[in-house]
Parts: sequence; structure tokens; C-alpha cells
Amino acid sequence: MKTEGRNAVYELLKTEKNIEKLLLEKNPQGSLKAIFAEARKRNIRVQFVDRKVLDKQSGEGRHQGVIAFSTDYEYSSLDDIISARKDRGGFVIVCDGIEDVHNLGSIIRVAECAGADGVIIPANNSASVTEAVIRISAGAANHMKVAKVNSVNRAVDELKKRGYWLYALEADGEDIYSADLNGNIAIVVGGEDSGVRKLTREKCDFTLSIPLYGKVNSLNASVALGIAAYEAVRKRK
Repeated sequence: MKTEGRNAVYELLKTEKNIEKLLLEKNPQGSLKAIFAEARKRNIRVQFVDRKVLDKQSGEGRHQGVIAFSTDYEYSSLDDIISARKDRGGFVIVCDGIEDVHNLGSIIRVAECAGADGVIIPANNSASVTEAVIRISAGAANHMKVAKVNSVNRAVDELKKRGYWLYALEADGEDIYSADLNGNIAIVVGGEDSGVRKLTREKCDFTLSIPLYGKVNSLNASVALGIAAYEAVRKRK
């Protein structure tokens, strides 16, 4: 797997993942020098190359002077995420059909910054953790546990059995600012067009809505999750 971009590569270097080599632009400056120093600490092979070599290797042309080559992304299990819950209670994000890599990358970044224990995504009809997702997450995907499950509904059932309250983010629910978000919670965010699927929503304990005061009737999935996640953080503090 290739990881591109200064932030994403630097965050990758902080992990224990197996990094085979770095391609680094010749005469590195600024944060590229810090990346080189971190790679040397870990005895990672570094090749200094011309920018045109990086341009050729880059998938999207956004390498910012560095590309890391590592083993494929390793998904966690649902049990891994549940076992990571903290004293204040478990905090899980469930993605119900997020197909856009930009949304998934942003959701993982929000989840990591908000201190969530993990993100659950379905194996089908969903974006996966790719090189683009890692870059868009600014490297947060390297620190966040992500579980890929065959069935979101079965994962929801399991979370409920393990003592979690499930909250679906939808347009016609309870005002999120009046909800009690303490204890073991899982926030379910739906796809860009379809929202949380009907059966999944029925399995949730509550439906929460973010009040809107403008003329547009919906928020981007990752933006909505960001608001909800930090409302949970505020109440849990």
C-alpha cells in the first residue's frame, strides 16, 4: 500500500506498521526533513528521488514530496473495538453505506480526533480504507481501529448485546442537544444519499437530528458526524 502526503506519512511513521521504504524528494526541507529523521530512527530505507519519479508513482498527484510503501491496511475486529473502550464508556462510529472516499476519510479523522474507540464499515456497498482514504484522513486511519463487517445490522445487534446505546443520525429525530450521550454509545451515520437504512434505523435505540436553520435541508455525512461526535465529547466530559 502507498501512503502519500506529509501528514499521512508522518502519522504512519508513528505507528508500528511495517514500512518497506520511503520515496523522498531530493534535498528535503521543512517537514520533509522531520519525516526523514523519523524514518532513520526506525531504520526504514529511504530513497531520494526527483519529483518526476514521485509524480509517476503517485496515484493522485498529491504526494507533497513523499510516498511510503507499507503492507496492506490491517482491519480490526468488532471485538478489538469493544475491548478498547475507556472508563467513561465505549464510543463507536458506525458507517451505514458511506461510499465516498472523501467522506470516509473525513469521518475517520473526526473519530480519531474525538477519541472514538473505532469505526465500523460494511464489507459491501461502502468505501474501504484505501490510499486515498488514508491521505484524506491526514493519517488518522493509521491510528484508528476500523472494522469491516459483513452485516451492519448484525454489528448493531452485537453492540446492543454488549451494552451499547445506538443513535442513528437522521433528519426527523430528537434534537441532538437534548440527548444523553453518556455510557456506551454508538453513533450511526448513513450514506450520502440514502441516509441510515430503514432496518438499521429500526434497530437503533434513538434517532437524533442536528437542527438546521438555513435553506439547505441536509448536511454532508462527515460534517454531521463531526457535530454529533463532538456533542458526545462535550457531554461525556
